[in-house]
Amino acid sequence: GRALRGKERPVYKIGIDVGGTFTDFVVAKESESPRYFKTSSTPADPSEGVLTGLRQVADAFAMSLQELLAATDLIIHGTTVATNTLVERRGAKVGLITTEGFRDLLEMREGLKEDRYNLRMTPVEPLVPRYLRVGIRERTRSNGAVETALDGESLDQALDYLEKEGVEALAVCFLFSYLNPSHEQQALEKIRSRFPGAYVSLSHQILPQIKEFERLSTTVVNSYVGPVFSEYLKNLQERLSLADSDQQILIMQSNGGVAPIDDSRRLAVQAILSGPAGGVSGAAFYGQLMGEERLIGLDMGGTSTDISLIENGTPHLSTEKFEGGWKIAVPMIDIQTLGAGGGSIARVDSGGILHVGPESAGAEPGPACYGEGGTSPTVTDANLVLGYLSAQNFLGGETRLDPELASQAIGQDVATPLGLSTVEAAYGVHQLVSTAIAEGIRLMSVKKGVDPREFTLFAFGGASGLQASRVARQLQMSKVHIPAAASVLSAFGMLSTDLKYSFSRSYPATLDRIDLGAIRSILEELEA
Repeated sequence: GRALRGKERPVYKIGIDVGGTFTDFVVAKESESPRYFKTSSTPADPSEGVLTGLRQVADAFAMSLQELLAATDLIIHGTTVATNTLVERRGAKVGLITTEGFRDLLEMREGLKEDRYNLRMTPVEPLVPRYLRVGIRERTRSNGAVETALDGESLDQALDYLEKEGVEALAVCFLFSYLNPSHEQQALEKIRSRFPGAYVSLSHQILPQIKEFERLSTTVVNSYVGPVFSEYLKNLQERLSLADSDQQILIMQSNGGVAPIDDSRRLAVQAILSGPAGGVSGAAFYGQLMGEERLIGLDMGGTSTDISLIENGTPHLSTEKFEGGWKIAVPMIDIQTLGAGGGSIARVDSGGILHVGPESAGAEPGPACYGEGGTSPTVTDANLVLGYLSAQNFLGGETRLDPELASQAIGQDVATPLGLSTVEAAYGVHQLVSTAIAEGIRLMSVKKGVDPREFTLFAFGGASGLQASRVARQLQMSKVHIPAAASVLSAFGMLSTDLKYSFSRSYPATLDRIDLGAIRSILEELEA
């Protein structure tokens, strides 16, 4: 590529997906084929991997990083930062302000546990401990009428207490605020005067709809992941932005669309499935190009496998999603995640049974064959032993794999305990992970009332090509597509999306008493 200088028009669009093992880049330019790049993820600070990858892209185009960014008018970024913050419990210290008498709803949930009839399931530890949940004297009735005005003194005492406890973010969720948000708005005015820089989530802004636990849980998750996600985006924006650049940075959302950074920082909960959603959007885009309206998306990366359903060219959406044990009720692409990826670790238990995953070797140290200090046998090691991977051509030849280290790990931890040869043991790992994925697809299909045999398997992600045909055979699916952009489809899909906002409001009423004027008013408000 020729380095663009001066004030020439920016020509590049870049999609960036930060995964658990690799960070992917797709660079598109009008009237040219897109180019694909991969670099190792840096879990401690994902933006480091992003910058490293962008430098590699710049080198490939014979530019400096600054020249590349100046020549780029759009960057779309998907990241697992919000997801990992929630799953790994690394979020902010949140204070919850709610209606007096209702502070334990967060712990009571819809029956204490995600699976309420499972007696052996340990209840999830609340994101906000009880001593940081405070009740305020106020009450709005189920028709939106105020019965008890917001008690300013009660709110002041709560804010004094939470300030003393050192909370980093606040979540405000009052009863029936989706019908009348006046008390939450009053609370925000007081919070802003006391904590001008605090990260605050109001339930009527995050999810203004019926179902108290869903609204409370989603609002708390937003405040829990928001400060970490917001700080990450702020740092990334500063590192990528240039004084003389008109470059726009958009963030991939869980609903399959994109949004500007400022909106993404405020509504962090909507980016919980940011990375995987890009892949499903890319699969839907490819399906439309090929005239395939019914696809099952199989996204197998280094850490996990994501399964999705696409019908009529559109991914299924869900508003009933649990992530990290917490219900998130904003619209999200319906993705089922399995702990089966290229880095998934194989082990033999004390009863002599072979298991694969959900533990993963991740990016650091990675599979044994990477030669980075990993000693546990993984799916990637098994595929290398079987000859399904080229030791010389991994990552397009940028990385060499060590077959000896792979054989050693498989032999020691799988073959010897099972009394098999190393190749037989590797084949067992390969078969087992394919069976686990096929079962995951079968279960999801049954739940949705569809027959997988009537769908086409669309395989993407860095590891899916190694398992796709075996998975399809087990499910009796007759067709498999693996696109050229398979290993970077999430980043590719981000460039095929559009701005998308999801708005919702609840209007509870019996059918014989619906006020059409009220419904028109709500629709006009949403449309505006």
